[in-house]
Amino acid sequence: MTGGYDVVEVSVATLAADMAAGKVTSEALVLAYQARIEAIDWAGPELRSVIALNPRALDEARALDAERRAGKLRGALHGVPILVKDNIDTDDGTATTAGSLALAANVTLRDAPVVRRLKDAGAVVIGKTNLSEWANIRSRFSISGWSGVGGLTKNPYVLDRGAAGSSSGTGTAIAASLAAAGVGTETDGSVTAPSSFAGLVGLKPTVGLVSRAHIIPISHSQDTPGPMARSVADAAMLLTAMAGTDPDDPATAEADARRTDYLSALTGATLLGKRLGVLSWATKLRPDVDAVFDAAVARLKAEGAEVVVIEFTPPETLGRDEHLVLMTELKAGLNAYLATMPAEVACRTLTDVIAFNRATPRELALFGQELLEKAEATPGLSDPAYQKHRADSLRAAGVEGIDKLLAEHRLDALIAPSYGPAGRIDVVGGDHGLGRSSILPAISGYPHLTVPMGQLRGLPVGLSFIGPAWSEAALLALGHAFELATRARRPPTYLATLEDGAEIAAALTPAVPARTMRASTKT
Repeated sequence: MTGGYDVVEVSVATLAADMAAGKVTSEALVLAYQARIEAIDWAGPELRSVIALNPRALDEARALDAERRAGKLRGALHGVPILVKDNIDTDDGTATTAGSLALAANVTLRDAPVVRRLKDAGAVVIGKTNLSEWANIRSRFSISGWSGVGGLTKNPYVLDRGAAGSSSGTGTAIAASLAAAGVGTETDGSVTAPSSFAGLVGLKPTVGLVSRAHIIPISHSQDTPGPMARSVADAAMLLTAMAGTDPDDPATAEADARRTDYLSALTGATLLGKRLGVLSWATKLRPDVDAVFDAAVARLKAEGAEVVVIEFTPPETLGRDEHLVLMTELKAGLNAYLATMPAEVACRTLTDVIAFNRATPRELALFGQELLEKAEATPGLSDPAYQKHRADSLRAAGVEGIDKLLAEHRLDALIAPSYGPAGRIDVVGGDHGLGRSSILPAISGYPHLTVPMGQLRGLPVGLSFIGPAWSEAALLALGHAFELATRARRPPTYLATLEDGAEIAAALTPAVPARTMRASTKT
C-alpha cells in the first residue's frame, strides 16, 4: 500500500482504469510495487523472486504520467508496471545474468525487441526476476528456482515448496502481486510449470510469434518468451503488445500476419459446442491431481463442451531426440549471444562459462554442470545426427502428434493437467515435479496455455489447453471461458509449511497418547 492504493491482486485493466480516472499515477504504482518487493521479497517471507530493480523505473513512470496528462496514450499498458525474466536484455543499467555470476557484468544497454514492444505499448519494466540458472539447462540434478546470483526462489503459497522453473521468479513475483504481470521464457515447460505452481495464467506462444532476439538462448527451435499473469485478460493484453515480426529473428517472419488483438478475441468466449480432447498420456499423475482434473472436465462439460478421451502415446525416443537437439542448439546459440557481450564480461564462449563455474565454488555448491559440458562436446548444427533428431522429434510432436490428434478427432484443443502440485524444496535430491503436458507443444513449437483449475491442500494446479500453430486467440478464449466458469485462482497464503495447517497438524498427531510399556518379569 502506498498513498492509499493497494496493488494486491489488482488487474491490468483496473490499474489502467484507475490511472485514467486520476485515482493513481504510474509513479505511485511503481512506488507501491517497489515497497511490496522490499517488504515481502527481500524481507518478510523472503521470496527472492526479484533479482534486480530498474533504477530508471520512476523516471520512466513520471514521463508516462506526463504523456497521459498531455493526452497521449501508448496503449492498454500505459503506465502499468511489469517484471521480466533475467535472461532478457533491458536498456536500464541492470545486468542480464541468466542467474549466473559469470554474467554479473553483462550490462548490455539494449532492449530485447520484446521489451521494446512492451515499452512502446506503455509498460514500465520495474525490474528483473530470478530464474533457474541458465534457464535450467545446466544440470539434470538442478534445483528449480535457484541461481548463483539470486539464490532460491520460494513458492508464495507454501514457502518450503518449489516455484518450478525456469521462470520461477516471474511466477512467484506475479502471484505475490510484485507487479501487474510478467514475462517468462520457455524451452520446455519454463512458462507453464511455474505458472501452474503459482496459480497463474501462463502462455507459451507459437515459436515465431514473439521475438527471441537479445534473450539468452537455449534452443532456436523451441525458445520463446511468454506472458505470465493472474488472469487470462491480463495475459492477452501482454501478448498483444509482445507479438510481432522482428528482422533480427527470422522465425518471426509470419508474426505480423498472424498476430491479433488477443484481448478483443476474448469477447463472447464460450465453451458451448467446443470439442476438447483429453490427452490421456499426460493424465494419471496421481489420484488427487486426477480428482481435481476430473472436476475440471465435469465443469467443461457443464458449460457445454464435448470432452473425449484421446489414447495416444508419443514415441519412446521423443525425449531423447529433444535432449540431443537442445544440447546442440545450446552450444551454437549461447556462443553467438556471448560473442556480443560488453568487454567487461570475461566469458565469451560456453567453454569460458564451464571454466568459470569450475573456478567459482558458489556456482557448483549444490549441483554440477554436466549438461553444459555435454553441450560443449556436440559437433555443431551441421551434424547429420542432430538434424535427424530434430526432424524426427518435430514430426512426432507436430504432424504425427498434435496436428494428427486435432484433425482425427475434430478437436478445438487438447487438454490435460498442466502439472502436479509443487513439491518440497530438496537441496539433496533436486526437483520432484509431476507433469507431461509441455513436451509436445514445446518440440512442435505450438502454443500451450495453462489456467488455474484448483488446489491441493492450498497448492495450485493448472489445466492445459494445447492447440495448433498460431491458435493463441482460440486457446485464450477457451481459457477465459473456463476461468469465468470456475474462478479457481486463489491468492497466495505464504504458509511456512503445510505441516502448520490445522488439518495436517492434527493428522500428524498420534490418535492415541503414547503409553508406557512395562516389561514383565518372570521367575
